[in-house]
Amino acid sequence: SEPHRRYHDVRHLTAVLDAVDELAGEADDADAVRLAAWFHDAVYTGRPGADERDSASLADSVLCAAGLDDALVAEVVRLVALTDGHDPAPGDRNGGVLCDADLAVLGGDPVDYAAYAAAVREEYARVPEEEFRPGRAAVLDALLARDPLFSTTPARDRWEDRARHNIETELQRYIVWPGQA
Repeated sequence: SEPHRRYHDVRHLTAVLDAVDELAGEADDADAVRLAAWFHDAVYTGRPGADERDSASLADSVLCAAGLDDALVAEVVRLVALTDGHDPAPGDRNGGVLCDADLAVLGGDPVDYAAYAAAVREEYARVPEEEFRPGRAAVLDALLARDPLFSTTPARDRWEDRARHNIETELQRYIVWPGQA
């Protein structure tokens, strides 16, 4: 609920937790995935990589202090760190569920996706347009290059086609400067 958060806020956390619940049957340890979802954007300052590392570190200290099992804490920390690239290894069922849940917004209806994209831009308001556009385009291009985009079968079935359409639409309508193609 920090004031600088426009997308990575309580609504996002709720949406990720809802998506984890939808995909929970695909996880080896749905409770570890849920804990990781709670912590995955706990630290958010708009520094990709550092935010995930700091969030993982926070999860480690809080969950250890709470007396949770070391193996569970280690798995939660690993999962939180994995959200940096959203690229779980084949067979990483917990990682697949968390990453798919975090990326589920990409497969939302066009109005919800547009609101997400606008909120992300607001979070990076300090970045001038001429820097933001190519950076955002690189992120979106990297997502489109993934085949498949989602790791779990239910996520692919539910969100893959719409996510690809939404990303392509954002690239065409916003990221590409007028006159470029």
